[in-house]
Amino acid sequence: MFLDRETYRKVHISVQELKEKIDKGEDFILLDVREPQEYEFSRIREKEAVLVPLMRLPSIIGKLPKDKPIYVICRSGNRSLQATLWLMEHGYNNVKNVEGGILAWSDYIDPTVRKY
Repeated sequence: MFLDRETYRKVHISVQELKEKIDKGEDFILLDVREPQEYEFSRIREKEAVLVPLMRLPSIIGKLPKDKPIYVICRSGNRSLQATLWLMEHGYNNVKNVEGGILAWSDYIDPTVRKY
């Protein structure tokens, strides 16, 4: 999927930016769209995520608030980008994909987070 530069900036947040928001105590939802076994194996410890596997996302669409930022994460950023764009199509304007996913979190923020 190709996104122009402006759209790319609108829909992505870096792991460094996410870490800053966590450290500042900002109020947002971290939405993890991986499978439960992936989440149990490797996750961000500083912020509890709402775990909703990508294929189950349509079943909870009405339960996610539209007035709070939502940052979507997966293993590498691919599933979370799909989820981000899908949420945007369904009226969520304050949603961003965590670029690079849990792998980038492990590389740049917390190397104790296991990669798989």
